[in-house]
Amino acid sequence: MTPSAERVRTIAVVSHGDPGVIAGATARLQAICERAGVEVVEGEDVDLAVVLGGDGTTLRALHRFLGTPVPVLGINFGRVGFLSAMGRDAMEDGLARAFAGERRVVELPTLVVNADGVEAVAVNDAVCATSQIGRMMEFAWSVGGEDLGVQPCDGVICATSTGSTAYNLSSGGPVLVWGLDAMAVTFVSPHSLHARPLVVPRGLELRVRNETRATTAKVIADGIPVADLGEGKEAAVRLGERRALLALLPEMTFFHRYRDTFAS
Repeated sequence: MTPSAERVRTIAVVSHGDPGVIAGATARLQAICERAGVEVVEGEDVDLAVVLGGDGTTLRALHRFLGTPVPVLGINFGRVGFLSAMGRDAMEDGLARAFAGERRVVELPTLVVNADGVEAVAVNDAVCATSQIGRMMEFAWSVGGEDLGVQPCDGVICATSTGSTAYNLSSGGPVLVWGLDAMAVTFVSPHSLHARPLVVPRGLELRVRNETRATTAKVIADGIPVADLGEGKEAAVRLGERRALLALLPEMTFFHRYRDTFAS
């Protein structure tokens, strides 16, 4: 196959926090790099970031290199590995191909979350949810400045195409193909027969206000708490300008991963 990118000369490595999960992987990676003439370095001034781990580790790497020209390529040592370019057993051949230039890069949109004076960026999703397990909330919500009423539920998920196959999918939300410039808005356990997910294009902001008496809501971006919303407080979510860069082998398309992960 004709190389689709520049040959890799330097890489950074982002590993799973538990050494037992990636046992032996670091030594395998070093041997592959030596054969390919690739140097492993620290810092962000590299050609490629290689992930040894699962989707959580890949997400961490996408955050680390957000706003840089460095693509992130994942080798799955986790459970699902939806964002990974290859499985652990294909590491030698797959990395040799990627280092030689046989790879493509997908641009993934991000979300900007503003809540209680705090701003955060999410690659996967932003969630506004009850802080008390089993306690239903009431959220007033609007899109593009237009009021859409008050929805009783356990929470509201705003997901990018990247995050649409995570919490959003398990809550009945729509799957968005990688790179689609839109966000999905999905309610968690809505107390309504008419609450349906909504796909919102770039340029329209989602606003969620806590209308629940004496109960605080949590705002979470990519699993990290951002702010607490007391009664009457609100959070705003919109598509951001920065994009995350995900590197894949040429044949590893969204639909390939979707079929292998969810349809088999």
